[in-house]
Amino acid sequence: MRDFWKRYCRNRGAIIGLLILTLVILVAILAPLLFPQSPWKMVQRPFLPPFAQGDLLLGTDAVGRDVMAGLAHGAYVSLLVGLVSTIVALAIGVPIGASAGYFAGSVDDALMRFTEFFQTIPSFALAIVLLATFQPSLTFVIIAIAIVSWPPVARLVRGEVLSLRTREFIEAATLSGLSNLQIITRHILPNALPPIIVLASLMVAQAILLESALSFLGLGDPNIMSWGYMIGAARTVIREQWWLSFMPGMAILLTVLALNLIGEGLNDALNPRLTRKSK
Repeated sequence: MRDFWKRYCRNRGAIIGLLILTLVILVAILAPLLFPQSPWKMVQRPFLPPFAQGDLLLGTDAVGRDVMAGLAHGAYVSLLVGLVSTIVALAIGVPIGASAGYFAGSVDDALMRFTEFFQTIPSFALAIVLLATFQPSLTFVIIAIAIVSWPPVARLVRGEVLSLRTREFIEAATLSGLSNLQIITRHILPNALPPIIVLASLMVAQAILLESALSFLGLGDPNIMSWGYMIGAARTVIREQWWLSFMPGMAILLTVLALNLIGEGLNDALNPRLTRKSK
């Protein structure tokens, strides 16, 4: 663990990303304490500019809601959607990729054709169709994002398993009498974990962007405040009250940037050999 942290700290961008993400997580956790009132509640006259009033640092939106409260509560929604949808996507993609890579042959062909079917459809378009078909609630948003996010996981895990299944320690495990499930879970997947972790960090960022885009189009949960909804609600007044779109946009930018920087740091820390070769 010490060696991992030393390698991670060598990447200054990764440290910056970790600090930004920690700040976003703290804001999301403390949002109910900092802003106990509902972010939907009208607190002042509409279009109050930033710093015009002491207790409303970022002003108010088109209906007089506190922009700062919306950003804080929106941080929780974005992180929740990104994390849970990524976990669900991993739960779908890892077993499919591991089965395809380990058993190969007809099993590999069938599972990869199934995966390619989802990859032929643009992910954003598929998410729109799914949410337009079902009720646009937070649960369905998470499910839709997970459905369009698992194919890259399956292909990555398949490639890792294909390279590991012929190793000597796997042959030794087979000769010792372990079942296929035990070999996959105890020997193959732990060795394929580093690239999966790196991909997962990037998938969280992608899920946040996708949720924001869906909320911008009005396909998010109408009962939950999110950054994408705030941008969409302010698009009609973007010239006059630019800060209403700028603030949530910067929140999305910084969070996604932080996750990408963390992903690069994890890649350097978990794959030191690749880092040395690149140097």
